[in-house]
Order: sequence, then structure tokens, then C-alpha cells
Amino acid sequence: MEQKPERPNTVAGLIEKRTELAGMLKHLRAEERKVICDLDHIDAAIRLFDPNADPTRIIRYPTKHRAKKGEVVRLVVRLLKAADHPLTALDIVHEQIKLRGLKADDATVVLMRKRIGACLTKLKADGYVRVVPLPGLYQGWEIAR
Repeated sequence: MEQKPERPNTVAGLIEKRTELAGMLKHLRAEERKVICDLDHIDAAIRLFDPNADPTRIIRYPTKHRAKKGEVVRLVVRLLKAADHPLTALDIVHEQIKLRGLKADDATVVLMRKRIGACLTKLKADGYVRVVPLPGLYQGWEIAR
């Protein structure tokens, strides 16, 4: 026997409010990415006119290119599941930079490689991914089946 909620209007109202807040959060995250890109462009323009300028004095980032909790793991697992061949950490980094709309300078790539590498190491220790030898300098990663 199916039990019906005592207050169907309350539940419906809460579900509607949750949907509204989820949509607002999606919009705010898109705006956040736009603002971060705009700040990067302004910093670049400042450096054009004054190469010795320190943009961090003008605005401070709390943590450079901070990801939301679990975002990196979800990205890595999604990319590895969708891949038809083993991916290198650098492949995953470039995809993350593209998806997040970040500037692909050397400092950002190095920072993201450290984060992706740590994520892959943790997933390997947990048994979710495995290393696949590849010719060259990089090792491949794939979902452990």
C-alpha cells in the first residue's frame, strides 16, 4: 500500500523551490567562470602596459582555479569512461582547462597536472583506475574493468 504524504502542497513547494535554487546555482557558476575569465583578461591587459605590475596586489584570488568538491574526480571518471583508448594525465588536464574556460598558460597547466595526478593516484589506490604503459614519456590511464 502506497503511503501518501500528509502535506502534498508542502512537498510540492519544496521540490519547486529546490529546482529553482538548482537553476540559480547553475547560472551563478556560469557567471563565476565568466568573471574569472574577465579578470584574467584584465590582468593580461595590465601586464601589457606595465610588465612589472603585480596583479595580485590589485585583486587576490582565494585559491587559484579552485574546483568544487568532487568536481575533479567526476571529470576524470567521466573522461576515462568515455575514452576509447588510455588517456594521459595531460590529456585530462587539457580537457579540464577547456571545459572550465581557463587560460592554458604554463602555470595553470602545472597546477592542474598536480591536481589531476593526485586524483588519479587516489583512484588507482582505491582500485577504480589502472595504469597502462604507453610509448614515450607519459603513462596512460583507464578505468579498471
